[in-house]
Amino acid sequence: MPKGEMDTVTAETVTQRVVLFDFDGVLIHGDAFYLFMRERYKRAPWRVLLALLCFPLLLLQLPFSRRLPVRTLVRIALLGLGEKRYQAAVNAFAAVLVQRSRQFCRDGLQALRRHQVAGDRVIVVTGCEHTLVSGILQQLGLTQLEVLASQLRRGWFGMRPLWHNVGRRKVEKLAQHGLTAWQVAYGDSMYDAPMLKLAAEAVLVNGTPTLCKKIEKALGRAVTRVEWF
Repeated sequence: MPKGEMDTVTAETVTQRVVLFDFDGVLIHGDAFYLFMRERYKRAPWRVLLALLCFPLLLLQLPFSRRLPVRTLVRIALLGLGEKRYQAAVNAFAAVLVQRSRQFCRDGLQALRRHQVAGDRVIVVTGCEHTLVSGILQQLGLTQLEVLASQLRRGWFGMRPLWHNVGRRKVEKLAQHGLTAWQVAYGDSMYDAPMLKLAAEAVLVNGTPTLCKKIEKALGRAVTRVEWF
């Protein structure tokens, strides 16, 4: 490659902005993994029965951590699913979900596409499970995206939680990805505060005045507020 062209490529790489998007509440209305879990229980009533039988265990877990009962319910929903069956179930669910146009945040998706057209490096950083969010984004036609998300691992009786990518864990995941600061970050909750704090521009999506004040207090500076539909 001629020196002039190499210098141009290097300059573009240096000046390329890094833009982070949360997924749930920013690009989609609601919680995608919760919707998937609900569908799993809806399609298999025996899972509902098993969850009811485990209700005493869930009550015992609750005082120690709110996450423990949730993890138990997730494991019941994924019982019997290996990696291939899980991938197939997620793909089928994603194909159906994207048909519900009102489920998605039109303004958020348009903003993401504008960043892509501008040549920004766009990364979706989410607490949603990786295979699920990747499948949904592909179904939406959103390609050339980096995705940092929660992960599952294979267990004896089905897939089970491995890494929940929320709060400070998003920043940890980004650091593992080689990033410690970014130009723009879009989030919708206090869980996104650690990610927003390291952004040159922090954008709060559909935040209430109370939430905005809490976020700004946590960040120690003002944020940009947007109302997306």
